[in-house]
Amino acid sequence: MAQKINLLLNKRQVFLLGLLLITSLFVGCTSNVIDSNVEIADRRWTYRNHISTPFEIKDNSKAYNIYFKLRHTADYKYANIYILAHFRDGKKMVTRRYQFKLAKNDGEWLGSGSGNVFSYTFPMLTNYHFPHNGKFEIEIEQNMRDNPLLEVSDAGILVDLAQ
Repeated sequence: MAQKINLLLNKRQVFLLGLLLITSLFVGCTSNVIDSNVEIADRRWTYRNHISTPFEIKDNSKAYNIYFKLRHTADYKYANIYILAHFRDGKKMVTRRYQFKLAKNDGEWLGSGSGNVFSYTFPMLTNYHFPHNGKFEIEIEQNMRDNPLLEVSDAGILVDLAQ
């Protein structure tokens, strides 16, 4: 009888240990440094409405990927978008201009759709090594001819560890 009780306790301990191990694997898998989305008021993105995303890098020996995230409605009237990205590290600022394609030549949206809204995640920098540990900021501004740029619902930045 005592052997059966010990066997049941050992099975329970092994089960709990396995469950704890699996849970810790899933919890430890998040490699995002920052994942931000900022809603654009009334879906009217003006030149003055910059999207600023501060974050901290704790290990600059690792490589990171930086993505621009965008959501727009089906009424967005262009097949692309131009943005200016200002990369700040506290000491200096570097500005880059990006163009991202949003639709095929026939007008079909390239983003993943959910009803009337289409989502995109575009790479800006891949396998990037930050120059030092510390606080950084990425500021995004729309760089299209229209001001305001209509039917953009939100935009943001994703920084995660490169795999």
